[in-house]
Amino acid sequence: MKLKVLVICVITLFLSSCGSSKKTIKIKKNSGVVLLEQPPQKLPSVKQLQHVEKLERKGRKLNKHTLNYIKKYAPIAVSEMYLSKIPASITLAQGILESASGRSHLASKSNNHFGIKCHKKWKGQRVYHDDDERGECFRKYTYIETSFKDHSAFLTKRKRYAFLFSYNKKDYKKWAKGLKKAGYATDKDYPKKLIKIIERYKLYEFDKVKKKDFKVYKKQLNSLKSKNAIATYYEVKKGDTLYSLAIKFQTSVSKLKELNGLKSNRLSLGQQLLIK
Repeated sequence: MKLKVLVICVITLFLSSCGSSKKTIKIKKNSGVVLLEQPPQKLPSVKQLQHVEKLERKGRKLNKHTLNYIKKYAPIAVSEMYLSKIPASITLAQGILESASGRSHLASKSNNHFGIKCHKKWKGQRVYHDDDERGECFRKYTYIETSFKDHSAFLTKRKRYAFLFSYNKKDYKKWAKGLKKAGYATDKDYPKKLIKIIERYKLYEFDKVKKKDFKVYKKQLNSLKSKNAIATYYEVKKGDTLYSLAIKFQTSVSKLKELNGLKSNRLSLGQQLLIK
């Protein structure tokens, strides 16, 4: 009898170990504070179509998926350059490299184009994916454009990247080397790979786009800037009050009421409150 039980246990362990060897991405929703993403805005052209056509006319063998990536995302890379002072060439090159031009398993499942992991303060949806270690936590977005905005926020809000912003935005080589120095990637050849992409596809041309050529009026640019941050909402739970939530999120009752258009202090279970 003991032998039979032992055999069953061994078989069970074998089957479970076989199943765990599969490389999968698991999606998990986060409760409590969630992120409400703004729908993407249509941005003005930065002559990305002409840029790609010019590259194609030269007859070099270029990756068609990368060319399509440039067509789609050059405008938001330039927009983020104005909003966050990150060279458009760097943003595009990182997106191309990290997401395999938008075709990687992680990018296709989570719209995460920059390989940004969850970290402690991330409150949005997440996926689990094998990277440096098994089953690492990565951020998941509803829109690809949010991934670009979060990439800007990731670099601008962390002290270890602060020195990058002392560099000239047209010095993509210095930026590429600086990202490695700051610890963005563990790959020792990361700067070389970024520089190769930038030079092969002449992405440095997008760093030269002037604000007047981008044709974004001041009012529209300010609108983009205000929407650059991802809005944070909280789902009201049993026992919550405006006073307790104001303390929890380091704000005031009056501010919470103003943000949410509340006329009284009454809350209901499941209510979505805008926190910032």
